[in-house]
Amino acid sequence: MGKSEFISAVADKADLNKTQAAAAVDAFIETVTEALQRGEDVQFTGFGKFSVQQRSARTGINPQTKEKIQIAASTVPKFSAGSQLKKAVK
Repeated sequence: MGKSEFISAVADKADLNKTQAAAAVDAFIETVTEALQRGEDVQFTGFGKFSVQQRSARTGINPQTKEKIQIAASTVPKFSAGSQLKKAVK
């Protein structure tokens, strides 16, 4: 499911027009992104938790040349599924 399909589904479920649903989806994405940029977690009980994880620098291997390379430290977003979401997907 792509973003436009998701917006259509939200519009149908929330009884909104597609413009309103697109604004709501964009606002959700922007709000979660801004919270993660500040280092905050965003948690929806039962659904899941968006958080930020630190990855330390490490040595990797280029699979084509087998040459060792240094991978820099980074900050990455992480999503952990909640119990209700896991149960619904089973």
